[in-house]
Amino acid sequence: MRKINCFIIHCTATRAGREVSAAEIDGWHRARGFNGIGYHYLIHLDGRIEGCRPVEQAGAHCLGHNLNSIGIAYVGGLDNEGKPTDTRTPEQRSALRGLISVLHSNFPRASVWGHCDFAPAKQCPCFNARAEFGE
Repeated sequence: MRKINCFIIHCTATRAGREVSAAEIDGWHRARGFNGIGYHYLIHLDGRIEGCRPVEQAGAHCLGHNLNSIGIAYVGGLDNEGKPTDTRTPEQRSALRGLISVLHSNFPRASVWGHCDFAPAKQCPCFNARAEFGE
């Protein structure tokens, strides 16, 4: 098993209310030259958590941090005008909190970060993951 020391939260950078499938994201990522979807988990609008890339496999979601992290994305991140904003539904918020709790039981020393904490030019995940989930 890989040594995991952080969970990195992402958004799909899609407009509020537009559902996106893991298969669709897989296509986007393959078009960018990845070997498949880069995230380990995807949280749908209804709060359903979909496993994507196996946790045992390094992700393709955060340059320089893929070997030691788990990538989690929620569907959304843009308002109706396409501006970055926290569009998480109550179900997504609950699912994300639950998933992080479960992951912490397996990787107790891991901390939670937003993608923007490692890529300052990005606003992803469009909320302050460090403030919400603590250090």
